[in-house]
Amino acid sequence: MFRDLRRKDREIGHTEVIEILKSCEYGVLSTVSEDGYAYGVPLNYVYADNSIYFHSAEQGHKLDNIVNQNKVSFCVVGKNYVLPDKFTTNYESVIIFGRAEEIFDDEKNAAMLKMLEKYSKEYVEKGREYLKKANSKVKVIKINIEHISGKARR
Repeated sequence: MFRDLRRKDREIGHTEVIEILKSCEYGVLSTVSEDGYAYGVPLNYVYADNSIYFHSAEQGHKLDNIVNQNKVSFCVVGKNYVLPDKFTTNYESVIIFGRAEEIFDDEKNAAMLKMLEKYSKEYVEKGREYLKKANSKVKVIKINIEHISGKARR
């Protein structure tokens, strides 16, 4: 169902894939619009429990797409730099395929807290108060990972 990497010599192991997911600040979510066009949007996320979590406003293009077709792709790019004299780039990246779904209640609260700890760890207590006020105006989406791969050129 999912393709193997073409460049097997650049494939990285699962442990390194997870480290890249944990260390990156943002990723690009790709969905499909009702008209068949691909839609990619950068967003903050957190990796936890073999899933990707992100928050969203209550309405929007990506949510419409997920309701229409919950199969998504998510990509992060870690360290990278151009080698101009070699006409190439050193990089590390991870691509995920999975199904996205809105989550609620305790799982939603736990995911929001994990995002707070990742992006605002110096302000966790203040952030908890912010989350209480914002909770009803925020949706949290979980990507259940069905396939994951990573590769690097170093």
